[in-house]
Amino acid sequence: MKIDSVDFFYVAMPEVTTAADGSQDALVVRVSAGGHTGWGECEAAPLPSIAAFVCPMSHGACRPVSASVLGQKLEGPDDIKRMAADVGYNSMDLLQATHTWSGIEMAMWDLLGKVRSVPAWKLLGYNRTYPKTPYASVLFGQTPQQTLERGREMRKCGFHAAKFGWAPFGYSLEGDIAHLDAAREGLGPDGILLIDAGQIFGEDVEAAALRLDAMERNRVTFFEEPFHGFAYQAYHQLGERAPTVRTAGGEAAHNRYMAEHLIDFGKVGYIQIDCGRIGGLWPARQVANHAARRGVTYINHTFTSNLALSASLQPFAGLEDHRICEYPTTLQQVAIGLTRNHIVLDVNGEIHAPDAPGLGIEVDPQALVEYKVDVEIKINGRKVFLSPSVLRTLAEGRP
Repeated sequence: MKIDSVDFFYVAMPEVTTAADGSQDALVVRVSAGGHTGWGECEAAPLPSIAAFVCPMSHGACRPVSASVLGQKLEGPDDIKRMAADVGYNSMDLLQATHTWSGIEMAMWDLLGKVRSVPAWKLLGYNRTYPKTPYASVLFGQTPQQTLERGREMRKCGFHAAKFGWAPFGYSLEGDIAHLDAAREGLGPDGILLIDAGQIFGEDVEAAALRLDAMERNRVTFFEEPFHGFAYQAYHQLGERAPTVRTAGGEAAHNRYMAEHLIDFGKVGYIQIDCGRIGGLWPARQVANHAARRGVTYINHTFTSNLALSASLQPFAGLEDHRICEYPTTLQQVAIGLTRNHIVLDVNGEIHAPDAPGLGIEVDPQALVEYKVDVEIKINGRKVFLSPSVLRTLAEGRP
Protein backbone atom coordinates (compact mmCIF):
# COMPACT_ATOMS: atom_id res chain seq x y z
CA MET A 1 0.00 0.00 0.00
CA LYS A 2 0.95 3.61 -0.52
CA ILE A 3 -0.46 6.72 1.13
CA ASP A 4 -3.00 7.99 -1.38
CA SER A 5 -4.40 10.92 0.59
CA VAL A 6 -4.49 12.67 3.95
CA ASP A 7 -7.67 14.63 4.68
CA PHE A 8 -8.20 17.10 7.52
CA PHE A 9 -11.61 17.87 9.02
CA TYR A 10 -11.75 20.97 11.23
CA VAL A 11 -14.79 20.81 13.51
CA ALA A 12 -15.84 23.14 16.32
CA MET A 13 -18.68 24.23 18.52
CA PRO A 14 -20.57 27.30 17.27
CA GLU A 15 -18.97 29.31 20.06
CA VAL A 16 -15.49 28.64 21.45
CA THR A 17 -14.72 30.21 24.84
CA THR A 18 -11.58 30.83 26.90
CA ALA A 19 -12.46 27.97 29.26
CA ALA A 20 -9.67 25.38 29.61
CA ASP A 21 -11.82 22.89 27.76
CA GLY A 22 -10.03 21.08 24.95
CA SER A 23 -13.24 19.52 23.63
CA GLN A 24 -14.54 22.71 22.00
CA ASP A 25 -12.95 21.94 18.64
CA ALA A 26 -10.92 19.21 16.96
CA LEU A 27 -8.85 18.41 13.92
CA VAL A 28 -9.78 14.95 12.67
CA VAL A 29 -7.47 13.21 10.20
CA ARG A 30 -8.31 10.55 7.65
CA VAL A 31 -5.51 8.61 5.97
CA SER A 32 -6.29 6.55 2.86
CA ALA A 33 -4.01 3.84 1.47
CA GLY A 34 -4.67 0.92 -0.84
CA GLY A 35 -8.44 1.26 -0.54
CA HIS A 36 -8.32 1.32 3.28
CA THR A 37 -8.81 4.22 5.70
CA GLY A 38 -7.76 5.09 9.21
CA TRP A 39 -8.73 7.93 11.53
CA GLY A 40 -6.73 10.06 13.94
CA GLU A 41 -6.97 13.33 15.83
CA CYS A 42 -4.47 16.13 16.36
CA GLU A 43 -4.39 17.83 19.77
CA ALA A 44 -3.48 21.36 18.73
CA ALA A 45 -4.96 24.46 17.12
CA PRO A 46 -6.50 23.03 13.91
CA LEU A 47 -5.61 25.77 11.43
CA PRO A 48 -1.83 25.87 12.05
CA SER A 49 -1.80 22.06 11.95
CA ILE A 50 -3.43 22.05 8.52
CA ALA A 51 -1.01 24.74 7.37
CA ALA A 52 1.97 22.64 8.46
CA PHE A 53 0.85 19.93 6.03
CA VAL A 54 0.47 22.19 2.99
CA CYS A 55 2.81 25.16 3.56
CA PRO A 56 5.54 25.92 0.98
CA MET A 57 9.05 24.70 1.70
CA SER A 58 11.17 27.36 3.37
CA HIS A 59 14.39 25.35 3.03
CA GLY A 60 15.62 21.78 3.21
CA ALA A 61 14.93 21.41 6.94
CA CYS A 62 11.60 23.23 6.82
CA ARG A 63 9.46 21.25 4.41
CA PRO A 64 5.71 20.62 4.72
CA VAL A 65 4.70 17.42 6.47
CA SER A 66 3.04 16.27 3.26
CA ALA A 67 6.46 15.93 1.61
CA SER A 68 7.34 13.06 3.96
CA VAL A 69 3.96 11.31 3.84
CA LEU A 70 2.09 11.37 0.54
CA GLY A 71 2.97 8.51 -1.76
CA GLN A 72 4.98 6.70 0.89
CA LYS A 73 4.75 2.94 1.42
CA LEU A 74 2.62 1.76 4.34
CA GLU A 75 2.88 -1.98 4.87
CA GLY A 76 3.73 -2.26 8.58
CA PRO A 77 4.86 -0.52 11.76
CA ASP A 78 8.39 0.02 10.45
CA ASP A 79 7.00 2.22 7.67
CA ILE A 80 5.29 4.44 10.23
CA LYS A 81 8.55 4.77 12.17
CA ARG A 82 10.44 5.56 8.96
CA MET A 83 7.99 8.32 8.03
CA ALA A 84 8.20 9.70 11.57
CA ALA A 85 11.97 10.00 11.17
CA ASP A 86 11.53 11.69 7.80
CA VAL A 87 9.08 14.23 9.24
CA GLY A 88 11.43 14.90 12.15
CA TYR A 89 14.38 15.56 9.84
CA ASN A 90 12.71 17.24 6.88
CA SER A 91 10.42 19.46 8.99
CA MET A 92 12.67 20.09 11.99
CA ASP A 93 12.22 23.87 11.72
CA LEU A 94 8.46 23.64 11.20
CA LEU A 95 7.38 23.78 14.82
CA GLN A 96 3.78 22.62 14.27
CA ALA A 97 4.97 19.55 12.37
CA THR A 98 4.81 17.14 15.33
CA HIS A 99 1.22 18.09 16.12
CA THR A 100 0.20 17.57 12.51
CA TRP A 101 2.09 14.28 12.27
CA SER A 102 0.53 13.03 15.53
CA GLY A 103 -2.95 12.76 14.04
CA ILE A 104 -1.62 11.25 10.82
CA GLU A 105 0.46 8.68 12.69
CA MET A 106 -2.52 7.76 14.84
CA ALA A 107 -4.62 7.19 11.72
CA MET A 108 -1.92 4.95 10.24
CA TRP A 109 -2.02 2.58 13.24
CA ASP A 110 -5.81 2.55 12.93
CA LEU A 111 -5.54 1.72 9.23
CA LEU A 112 -2.94 -1.02 9.70
CA GLY A 113 -4.96 -2.58 12.50
CA LYS A 114 -8.01 -2.73 10.26
CA VAL A 115 -6.02 -4.27 7.41
CA ARG A 116 -4.58 -6.95 9.72
CA SER A 117 -7.77 -7.32 11.80
CA VAL A 118 -5.92 -6.68 15.08
CA PRO A 119 -6.10 -3.90 17.68
CA ALA A 120 -3.46 -1.18 17.53
CA TRP A 121 -2.10 -2.29 20.92
CA LYS A 122 -1.11 -5.62 19.40
CA LEU A 123 0.79 -3.85 16.63
CA LEU A 124 2.59 -1.94 19.39
CA GLY A 125 3.86 -5.21 20.84
CA TYR A 126 1.38 -6.18 23.58
CA ASN A 127 -0.11 -9.65 23.83
CA ARG A 128 -2.94 -8.66 26.15
CA THR A 129 -4.43 -5.64 27.87
CA TYR A 130 -5.27 -4.80 31.47
CA PRO A 131 -8.23 -2.81 32.80
CA LYS A 132 -7.59 0.80 33.76
CA THR A 133 -9.07 2.81 36.61
CA PRO A 134 -10.36 5.99 34.99
CA TYR A 135 -10.30 9.30 36.76
CA ALA A 136 -13.04 11.73 35.86
CA SER A 137 -11.28 14.77 34.48
CA VAL A 138 -13.25 17.87 35.47
CA LEU A 139 -12.61 21.56 36.01
CA PHE A 140 -12.77 23.16 39.45
CA GLY A 141 -16.03 24.87 40.21
CA GLN A 142 -16.12 28.63 40.48
CA THR A 143 -16.84 28.17 44.18
CA PRO A 144 -15.80 25.45 46.66
CA GLN A 145 -19.44 24.39 46.88
CA GLN A 146 -19.51 23.78 43.11
CA THR A 147 -16.30 21.77 43.40
CA LEU A 148 -17.85 19.67 46.18
CA GLU A 149 -20.95 19.03 44.07
CA ARG A 150 -18.85 17.98 41.08
CA GLY A 151 -17.02 15.49 43.25
CA ARG A 152 -20.27 13.99 44.44
CA GLU A 153 -21.58 13.85 40.88
CA MET A 154 -18.52 11.92 39.72
CA ARG A 155 -18.96 9.36 42.48
CA LYS A 156 -22.59 8.93 41.48
CA CYS A 157 -21.43 8.30 37.92
CA GLY A 158 -19.32 5.37 39.16
CA PHE A 159 -15.87 6.96 39.25
CA HIS A 160 -13.49 5.98 42.05
CA ALA A 161 -11.09 8.78 41.09
CA ALA A 162 -11.39 12.38 39.93
CA LYS A 163 -9.02 15.12 38.86
CA PHE A 164 -9.94 18.74 39.47
CA GLY A 165 -8.11 21.32 37.42
CA TRP A 166 -7.43 24.88 36.33
CA ALA A 167 -8.99 28.18 37.38
CA PRO A 168 -9.77 29.36 39.97
CA PHE A 169 -6.96 27.22 41.44
CA GLY A 170 -3.88 29.36 42.03
CA TYR A 171 -5.71 32.62 42.53
CA SER A 172 -5.30 32.63 46.32
CA LEU A 173 -3.94 30.27 48.96
CA GLU A 174 -7.07 30.52 51.06
CA GLY A 175 -9.28 29.76 48.07
CA ASP A 176 -7.14 26.84 46.97
CA ILE A 177 -7.27 25.23 50.41
CA ALA A 178 -11.07 25.59 50.41
CA HIS A 179 -11.30 23.93 46.99
CA LEU A 180 -9.00 21.10 48.05
CA ASP A 181 -11.11 20.45 51.15
CA ALA A 182 -14.29 20.59 49.06
CA ALA A 183 -12.91 18.21 46.45
CA ARG A 184 -12.01 15.64 49.09
CA GLU A 185 -15.40 15.95 50.77
CA GLY A 186 -17.26 15.59 47.49
CA LEU A 187 -15.21 12.62 46.31
CA GLY A 188 -15.44 10.87 49.64
CA PRO A 189 -12.76 9.52 51.99
CA ASP A 190 -11.81 6.56 49.77
CA GLY A 191 -11.73 8.31 46.40
CA ILE A 192 -8.49 8.94 44.51
CA LEU A 193 -8.05 12.72 44.44
CA LEU A 194 -5.85 14.36 41.80
CA ILE A 195 -5.10 18.05 41.22
CA ASP A 196 -4.16 19.85 37.98
CA ALA A 197 -2.79 23.37 38.46
CA GLY A 198 -2.61 24.15 34.75
CA GLN A 199 0.96 25.58 34.99
CA ILE A 200 -0.38 28.49 37.07
CA PHE A 201 2.79 28.88 39.18
CA GLY A 202 5.20 29.22 36.25
CA GLU A 203 8.40 28.14 38.00
CA ASP A 204 7.63 29.55 41.47
CA VAL A 205 8.39 26.58 43.70
CA GLU A 206 7.59 28.47 46.91
CA ALA A 207 4.09 29.38 45.77
CA ALA A 208 3.32 25.81 44.76
CA ALA A 209 4.80 24.43 48.00
CA LEU A 210 2.36 26.51 50.06
CA ARG A 211 -0.40 24.15 48.86
CA LEU A 212 1.37 20.96 49.89
CA ASP A 213 0.13 20.83 53.49
CA ALA A 214 -3.49 20.98 52.38
CA MET A 215 -2.79 18.40 49.69
CA GLU A 216 -1.12 16.04 52.14
CA ARG A 217 -4.02 16.44 54.57
CA ASN A 218 -6.52 15.70 51.80
CA ARG A 219 -4.46 12.74 50.54
CA VAL A 220 -3.92 14.06 47.03
CA THR A 221 -2.20 11.43 44.87
CA PHE A 222 -0.54 13.76 42.39
CA PHE A 223 -0.04 17.48 41.74
CA GLU A 224 -0.17 17.94 37.97
CA GLU A 225 1.60 20.70 36.06
CA PRO A 226 2.20 23.23 38.82
CA PHE A 227 4.89 24.68 36.51
CA HIS A 228 5.67 25.25 32.87
CA GLY A 229 6.00 21.96 31.04
CA PHE A 230 9.79 22.16 30.74
CA ALA A 231 10.68 23.73 34.11
CA TYR A 232 12.48 20.53 35.09
CA GLN A 233 14.37 21.98 38.04
CA ALA A 234 11.17 23.37 39.57
CA TYR A 235 9.48 19.96 39.31
CA HIS A 236 12.48 18.32 40.92
CA GLN A 237 12.63 20.81 43.80
CA LEU A 238 8.91 20.59 44.58
CA GLY A 239 9.01 16.81 44.47
CA GLU A 240 11.71 16.77 47.13
CA ARG A 241 9.52 18.80 49.48
CA ALA A 242 6.38 16.65 49.32
CA PRO A 243 6.20 13.66 51.69
CA THR A 244 3.61 11.67 49.73
CA VAL A 245 2.14 13.86 46.98
CA ARG A 246 3.90 13.16 43.69
CA THR A 247 4.34 15.60 40.84
CA ALA A 248 2.89 14.85 37.40
CA GLY A 249 3.38 16.29 33.94
CA GLY A 250 4.21 15.53 30.35
CA GLU A 251 1.23 16.61 28.28
CA ALA A 252 3.35 19.51 26.98
CA ALA A 253 5.99 17.12 25.62
CA HIS A 254 6.15 17.38 21.83
CA ASN A 255 8.56 14.46 21.47
CA ARG A 256 9.69 11.53 23.60
CA TYR A 257 12.94 13.23 24.61
CA MET A 258 11.06 16.03 26.38
CA ALA A 259 9.03 13.45 28.28
CA GLU A 260 12.12 11.45 29.21
CA HIS A 261 13.82 14.62 30.47
CA LEU A 262 10.83 15.32 32.72
CA ILE A 263 11.25 11.81 34.13
CA ASP A 264 15.03 11.84 34.45
CA PHE A 265 15.64 15.46 35.47
CA GLY A 266 12.25 16.66 36.68
CA LYS A 267 11.81 13.48 38.74
CA VAL A 268 8.04 13.38 38.28
CA GLY A 269 6.18 10.45 39.76
CA TYR A 270 3.61 10.34 36.95
CA ILE A 271 4.27 11.01 33.27
CA GLN A 272 1.21 12.04 31.23
CA ILE A 273 1.43 11.71 27.47
CA ASP A 274 -0.91 13.00 24.79
CA CYS A 275 -0.68 10.95 21.58
CA GLY A 276 -2.10 13.90 19.66
CA ARG A 277 0.93 16.03 20.58
CA ILE A 278 3.97 13.83 21.10
CA GLY A 279 4.02 12.37 17.59
CA GLY A 280 1.47 9.60 17.88
CA LEU A 281 1.32 6.12 19.38
CA TRP A 282 4.88 4.91 18.86
CA PRO A 283 6.76 7.67 20.74
CA ALA A 284 4.16 7.38 23.50
CA ARG A 285 4.91 3.64 23.67
CA GLN A 286 8.63 4.46 23.97
CA VAL A 287 7.93 6.84 26.86
CA ALA A 288 5.82 4.16 28.55
CA ASN A 289 8.77 1.77 28.34
CA HIS A 290 11.13 4.39 29.74
CA ALA A 291 8.74 5.22 32.58
CA ALA A 292 8.42 1.56 33.53
CA ARG A 293 12.20 1.21 33.69
CA ARG A 294 12.46 4.29 35.93
CA GLY A 295 9.66 3.30 38.29
CA VAL A 296 7.43 6.16 37.10
CA THR A 297 3.73 5.66 36.44
CA TYR A 298 2.60 6.27 32.86
CA ILE A 299 -0.77 7.95 32.33
CA ASN A 300 -2.57 8.95 29.17
CA HIS A 301 -3.53 12.57 28.61
CA THR A 302 -6.67 13.36 26.66
CA PHE A 303 -9.53 15.80 26.88
CA THR A 304 -11.27 15.45 23.53
CA SER A 305 -13.18 12.70 21.69
CA ASN A 306 -13.29 8.96 22.28
CA LEU A 307 -11.15 8.54 19.17
CA ALA A 308 -8.36 10.37 21.00
CA LEU A 309 -9.20 8.48 24.22
CA SER A 310 -8.77 5.11 22.51
CA ALA A 311 -5.50 6.23 20.93
CA SER A 312 -4.23 7.41 24.30
CA LEU A 313 -4.89 4.00 25.88
CA GLN A 314 -3.02 1.96 23.27
CA PRO A 315 0.61 2.77 24.32
CA PHE A 316 0.15 1.45 27.87
CA ALA A 317 -2.74 -0.95 27.41
CA GLY A 318 -0.48 -3.92 28.18
CA LEU A 319 1.24 -2.47 31.26
CA GLU A 320 -0.35 -4.22 34.24
CA ASP A 321 1.00 -1.97 37.00
CA HIS A 322 0.09 1.32 35.28
CA ARG A 323 -3.60 1.34 36.08
CA ILE A 324 -4.81 4.90 36.43
CA CYS A 325 -5.96 6.76 33.32
CA GLU A 326 -7.57 10.02 32.31
CA TYR A 327 -11.19 9.87 31.25
CA PRO A 328 -12.67 13.17 30.06
CA THR A 329 -16.16 14.00 31.27
CA THR A 330 -18.44 16.99 30.66
CA LEU A 331 -17.32 17.05 27.03
CA GLN A 332 -18.75 19.48 24.49
CA GLN A 333 -21.25 17.96 22.08
CA VAL A 334 -18.83 18.09 19.14
CA ALA A 335 -16.50 15.71 20.98
CA ILE A 336 -19.32 13.40 22.04
CA GLY A 337 -20.96 13.26 18.63
CA LEU A 338 -17.71 12.77 16.74
CA THR A 339 -17.80 8.99 17.27
CA ARG A 340 -20.58 6.44 16.96
CA ASN A 341 -19.28 4.27 19.79
CA HIS A 342 -17.74 5.19 23.12
CA ILE A 343 -15.51 3.69 25.80
CA VAL A 344 -17.65 3.28 28.90
CA LEU A 345 -17.11 2.13 32.47
CA ASP A 346 -17.76 -1.52 33.24
CA VAL A 347 -19.48 -2.85 36.35
CA ASN A 348 -16.22 -2.46 38.29
CA GLY A 349 -15.84 1.19 37.33
CA GLU A 350 -12.96 0.34 34.97
CA ILE A 351 -12.37 0.84 31.25
CA HIS A 352 -10.57 -1.22 28.63
CA ALA A 353 -8.73 -0.44 25.42
CA PRO A 354 -10.97 -1.63 22.57
CA ASP A 355 -10.35 -5.18 21.37
CA ALA A 356 -11.54 -4.31 17.86
CA PRO A 357 -9.23 -3.74 14.86
CA GLY A 358 -7.24 -0.53 14.81
CA LEU A 359 -8.39 1.97 17.41
CA GLY A 360 -11.79 0.30 17.59
CA ILE A 361 -13.66 3.60 17.33
CA GLU A 362 -15.98 4.58 14.48
CA VAL A 363 -16.09 8.21 13.40
CA ASP A 364 -19.56 9.60 12.66
CA PRO A 365 -19.44 11.45 9.31
CA GLN A 366 -22.56 13.41 10.18
CA ALA A 367 -20.67 15.13 13.01
CA LEU A 368 -18.00 16.15 10.51
CA VAL A 369 -20.77 17.83 8.53
CA GLU A 370 -22.69 19.36 11.42
CA TYR A 371 -19.69 20.96 13.13
CA LYS A 372 -17.58 21.64 10.03
CA VAL A 373 -15.39 24.73 9.85
CA ASP A 374 -14.73 25.60 6.22
CA VAL A 375 -11.08 26.34 5.44
CA GLU A 376 -9.51 27.51 2.20
CA ILE A 377 -5.81 28.29 1.92
CA LYS A 378 -4.36 30.03 -1.15
CA ILE A 379 -0.77 30.95 -1.98
CA ASN A 380 -0.24 33.43 -4.83
CA GLY A 381 -3.77 32.68 -5.95
CA ARG A 382 -3.17 28.91 -6.03
CA LYS A 383 -5.45 26.87 -3.81
CA VAL A 384 -3.39 24.52 -1.62
CA PHE A 385 -6.12 23.40 0.76
CA LEU A 386 -9.90 23.22 0.74
CA SER A 387 -11.95 21.50 3.41
CA PRO A 388 -12.96 18.09 2.03
CA SER A 389 -16.61 17.35 1.40
CA VAL A 390 -17.64 14.55 3.72
CA LEU A 391 -20.83 13.78 1.83
CA ARG A 392 -19.02 13.65 -1.53
CA THR A 393 -16.34 11.28 -0.28
CA LEU A 394 -18.99 9.05 1.26
CA ALA A 395 -20.79 8.94 -2.08
CA GLU A 396 -17.52 7.89 -3.68
CA GLY A 397 -17.30 4.97 -1.25
CA ARG A 398 -14.51 6.43 0.93
CA PRO A 399 -15.55 5.84 4.58
